[in-house]
Amino acid sequence: VQLVESGGGLVQAGGSLRLSCKFSGGTFTSYSLGWFRRPPEKEREFGSGIRWRDGGTHYIAAVRDRFTISRANDANTVYSQLNHLRPGDTAVYYCAAGQVVATAGRHWNFWGQGTPVPVSS
Repeated sequence: VQLVESGGGLVQAGGSLRLSCKFSGGTFTSYSLGWFRRPPEKEREFGSGIRWRDGGTHYIAAVRDRFTISRANDANTVYSQLNHLRPGDTAVYYCAAGQVVATAGRHWNFWGQGTPVPVSS
């Protein structure tokens, strides 16, 4: 399985971005998908996930109501719509694929290379 993120870039506070993650090399509909982020000089953290079985979603409190994860099964792509961005959202954003939606990175099997999202104040 390979994951390739795109859509990152510099954005002003209050702005929006849509991140994309293209999945290949496996059966897309058999995987749960997630977005993590690594802020500068901090640990990687879970942001959102979407289950393969029923499309149910899970968000951490810091991004709930501002970020939306979705998947397009016909395009083998998972998206993260980032709205109302804040300087504190500055991070490298990674997508991940696995069998379960979990906040711990060790439960995810495959990772993309990351796309940077700097948010200016």
